Amino acid sequence: MLLSDYAPRAPEIRWLLDSNPAMRWQVMRDLTGKGSEGIAAERARVAKEGWGARLLARQSLAGNWGRSKEGPGWLVTLYSLVVLKDLGLEAASGAARRTIGRVDRKLVFKPLKNRPFLQGETEPCINGRILGVGAYFKGPNDELAERLLGEQLEDGGWNCEAPKSRRSLFHTTICVLEGLLAYERAGRKRAEEYLIGRGMFRSPRTGDIIDKRWLRFSFPTFWHYDVLRGLDYLRDAGVEPERRVREAVEVVMARRRQNGRWPLNRLHPERIPLKMETDVGVASRWNTRRALRVLRWHGGSALW
Repeated sequence: MLLSDYAPRAPEIRWLLDSNPAMRWQVMRDLTGKGSEGIAAERARVAKEGWGARLLARQSLAGNWGRSKEGPGWLVTLYSLVVLKDLGLEAASGAARRTIGRVDRKLVFKPLKNRPFLQGETEPCINGRILGVGAYFKGPNDELAERLLGEQLEDGGWNCEAPKSRRSLFHTTICVLEGLLAYERAGRKRAEEYLIGRGMFRSPRTGDIIDKRWLRFSFPTFWHYDVLRGLDYLRDAGVEPERRVREAVEVVMARRRQNGRWPLNRLHPERIPLKMETDVGVASRWNTRRALRVLRWHGGSALW
């Protein structure tokens, strides 16, 4: 059979959608190609209906989710937070802020001198999960991430029994990997907001253009920032276009010449032992290609 034979069919999609908001918004995002507005509206319902609402309601005012016969009560809390993350409860929602606020303020590991819950405990399988939910709901924890990286074994993975055992386990390793991915995404999101929040080139304090040279496009860019480079990063990272980058996109559009090409606006003093395609002022294939893909990325939005 061909891989295409396993593509989801209409009856399967309908069955998946005939569920609760936590399932529907992810099916819409991953399988149906629905627009971002419809997906966002469905995702917002996670805190109010279905699995997400029911799990949120079971958190105590003390911040935990009760006890378990199979292990310490804090494990129930950790697993509940992981599931809320998997359901897609929006971290910026009021429900999520209240939930993680209780955890952050009230829960500690008593045997570890009352270490705050989101600072982690001793086992990497647990700390990978805590790193992930903390990064998703609150923000990246550099100290915990560095601790986990320092515990990586020679074979590349992790084991909660280390240093007694030096052989990694799949169970522990996948928990750490998922946590590190959430940590990386959270840190990246903060950095992306740094660019987007400034409209890609304006001072947040005065609104003035920080450096007019950023409105002129170069290639190679070396270490230098410009608007086209910033927008091309957002496109490559899969960031949804939004109104705050519209002015920057208009800068790219304004650089286009009547023949539909973009010129090389400047060259930097750094050098490589290779002369590229063009001189300053001449049409640049590199800049044209990057500009066109940025406009295609932004052109699919409803912001125009």
